[in-house]
Amino acid sequence: MDAVDPRSALAEVPRPRHLRELFADDPTRAARYVVEVADLRIDWSKQLVDDTVMAALVDLAERTGVVERRDAMFAGEHVNVTEDRAVMHVALRAPRNASFVVDGVDVVPEVHAVLGHMAVFADRVRADERISHVVNIGIGGSDLGPSMAYRALAADRHERIRCSFVSKVVGADIASALADADPASTLFVVASKTFGTIETLTNARTARAALVDALGEEAVVEHFVAVSTNAERVAEFGIDTENMFGFWDWVGGRYSVDSAIGLSLMIAIGPDRFREFLEGFHRVDQHFRTAPLAVNAPVIMALLGVWNSDGLGSATKAVLPYAEELARFPAYLQQLDMESNGKSIRLDGSPVVGDTGPIVWGEPGTNGQHAFYQLLHQGTRIVPADFIGFARAHHGFQEHHDLLIANLFAQSEALAFGRDAAPGEPYRQFDGNRPNTVILAEQLTPSVLGQLIALYEHVVHVQGTIWGVNSYDQWGVELGKELANRITPELTGDPDPSAHDAATNSLIAWYRRHR
Repeated sequence: MDAVDPRSALAEVPRPRHLRELFADDPTRAARYVVEVADLRIDWSKQLVDDTVMAALVDLAERTGVVERRDAMFAGEHVNVTEDRAVMHVALRAPRNASFVVDGVDVVPEVHAVLGHMAVFADRVRADERISHVVNIGIGGSDLGPSMAYRALAADRHERIRCSFVSKVVGADIASALADADPASTLFVVASKTFGTIETLTNARTARAALVDALGEEAVVEHFVAVSTNAERVAEFGIDTENMFGFWDWVGGRYSVDSAIGLSLMIAIGPDRFREFLEGFHRVDQHFRTAPLAVNAPVIMALLGVWNSDGLGSATKAVLPYAEELARFPAYLQQLDMESNGKSIRLDGSPVVGDTGPIVWGEPGTNGQHAFYQLLHQGTRIVPADFIGFARAHHGFQEHHDLLIANLFAQSEALAFGRDAAPGEPYRQFDGNRPNTVILAEQLTPSVLGQLIALYEHVVHVQGTIWGVNSYDQWGVELGKELANRITPELTGDPDPSAHDAATNSLIAWYRRHR
């Protein structure tokens, strides 16, 4: 597929009029600019697009090979070209009767074998009255996914078992988890594909030492399990490889919550709810795989994002869940989107023209309204927003929930349509015309959470295709890690002034004097 510069391709597309006019001139807009997938209702009528813009965007998707690259991913081709790997997270949630072939092997039976192993173990832990605390030790995708989903699915958790998540290498993180843990009733899940991730292994060794001090060396086998593919290192740590849960090189970390990386989540919500979680993913996968581009929910959302970035010049995107359970969802999407599409080199090795990957951020409502919404409404920067809400809450305080959702709808309306100020009061002017999408579902369930994650996964894929980048590598993460490994021994041993710039040498010297 020939390279296409989206910014140039969209430069001549007429910019729509104000949303007030678009709605006034088209009584059908609110009904037409809605797409449904599985249990999700996605209302994008308040985005700054019209039929002309959408036609141009769909044409752009066709010209950049969105269909072809989507089909290549589902076919198990090595679409991660820089690492020469397939990208097959969709196989993680496939039913038993499905078939996904990677390098000549149908991986679905392997996936279900691991899921079965996880289910047996999770049921055993949930039935063991001695275990009341699970500590998940991982970083990046090995933490963000499970911790986000654990918080999101609070209503489905086991009444006895609670989970803690340790990711950062700062001592306070592991110290807090250990201070709150009775060694005899705690299970540690160490999640590292290679079992060599420095942050994860540092925390795991600290947890191991604390356990051994309390219960002796023999307790390690009973209280530690691993999510990894490196049996040798797992065994060296003292973990029984029967309690090792593997995954595959075609699963990227930020796409792995529905793999063995979700073991702590499965323990918390149970295998049945976890299967519902997977089914939610799969329903969106099937829609993405089969629906025509013009009515394909992830494609539409991706195209709106491309338009906001390349057509309207927005550099950022706010994700605003009106559900406290989704407090960590924006952070999860930060990694999913920014690690995937924060690239400046195209698949063919040429530089990107224009911008890729919005800066993703957000907080749950209504707290955000009393923090950064001022900028959203009256600031000079246009920040497209995704609102997420649910018709029913899991608590019984209906008045509270009605007020919460009223705020969601009000903020979406105010951003879109604004309000004209009275003469002499320009500070009360709300210009409106701020693009936003509203995503609704009846209730936050395991299935719905899976649907939301899959929706945004495929949005990222489509946008990466249009921008011509590899959404499935993360070389930008590597350099900092390499330098940290070089600097660490210099903080306590002999520094090497020739290895760094003058500013870094000065920082190292200051730290050595004051540590």
